[in-house]
Amino acid sequence: MPHPLRVAVIGAGVAGLAAARELRREGLDVVVFEKSHHLGGTWRYDPRIDSDPVGSDPNREVVHTSLYHSLRTNLPRQLMGFLDYPFPARPDGDSRTFPGHEEVLWFLNRFADEFELRGLTRFGCEVVRVERVAGRSDSWVVESRTCESVLSREIFEAVVVCSGHFTEPRVPTIPGIEKWPGSQIHSHNYRVPEPFRDQIVVVIGFASSAFDISREIAKEAKEVHIATRSPDVKVMKLANHDNMWQHKMVKCVSEDRLVAFDDGSSVYADVILYCTGYKHHYPFLETNGMVTIEDNRVGPLYKHVFPPALAPWLSFIGIPERDIIFQMTELQCKWVARVLSGKVLLPTEKEMLADVEEYYQQMEKDGFPKHMTHYVHFKEIGYCNWLAAEAGLPPIEHWREEMYLESIKPFLLGMLENYRDEWDDAHWNAIIKNASL
Repeated sequence: MPHPLRVAVIGAGVAGLAAARELRREGLDVVVFEKSHHLGGTWRYDPRIDSDPVGSDPNREVVHTSLYHSLRTNLPRQLMGFLDYPFPARPDGDSRTFPGHEEVLWFLNRFADEFELRGLTRFGCEVVRVERVAGRSDSWVVESRTCESVLSREIFEAVVVCSGHFTEPRVPTIPGIEKWPGSQIHSHNYRVPEPFRDQIVVVIGFASSAFDISREIAKEAKEVHIATRSPDVKVMKLANHDNMWQHKMVKCVSEDRLVAFDDGSSVYADVILYCTGYKHHYPFLETNGMVTIEDNRVGPLYKHVFPPALAPWLSFIGIPERDIIFQMTELQCKWVARVLSGKVLLPTEKEMLADVEEYYQQMEKDGFPKHMTHYVHFKEIGYCNWLAAEAGLPPIEHWREEMYLESIKPFLLGMLENYRDEWDDAHWNAIIKNASL
């Protein structure tokens, strides 16, 4: 009887845990490598920050998580679980519909225990090199290093990369920044608002982290000025906030602390806080150019998962952004597991490459820049249904789609700052009921 396929999973966060469960369900031999001593990946809060708060020093001491102390989920708990393993309310825990990060970590640990995933995981074990064995498509060298600096070298038939993409800060280039004397920090290293007390802060960014952080630090800061590239932004003082202003993007900065905006306004600031996202970063992966990262495009990847030239033996989980993270991750894992078990066949390498090229051309035609390659916003439901079909599962339940669309309204329409507290379970139960009619 042939031995089960041996698969290395890199990372024990949401993606790694979901992958481990699905791979083992398919009868595969799974080893999960986790650099830290804990499960949960970015969902485990750490008060420490990188030695370089902007994240530009490649030799800095890196803290994996980007959680700030007050962070709550952007999606209701009904969408924060897996399809067959819902996110429950914990006895004596945070029962809010949009719970704090502690509840997510508790859920992930419960999930790992329920499916006996800890025994598959090597904690304190960092993967430092992954490379295909010469002349073999289904044989990979995985080198790892323990916290005691003990190096190991093993062979696996397949590797599933689940290392996340919220650790390597992405920072824009601002004219004059090399001489600007103020403080700079990326949201990766934001934890609490107190260090900004009585400061004039410029927050660059307009996504959910900028939304939350700017309003939190405004309670401590003297002034907060939000700068964004969004073409629809109105330059104004924000309603219901005495010390918050909204601007177009930063044009330049100067040695006297001046920060000038594209709208013609300016302010003398103490801090620039970058809420500008993250880079995909896989320093351990050696593919001889078969997988590259260019302007945050990891590619070529068929459906954001499989490199055509290396499929199915190398795959990536959790790369898409602006999505229903637990649901999408689980479906990607089910697809990968069933492909590796031989139950589902991939198209040919030529067909996968053609699909990727068609996707790139459509992006260019629609006016989307390269760095948005893995954004599935407005396409997330279709993408999840495609994954479900490939994995032999029914389409996503309609109530999930309706609940998700309701959840993103505050960011699409710029309304309801306190929606997390105003939209209680009764609000969501009504959506579920209407979606079921």
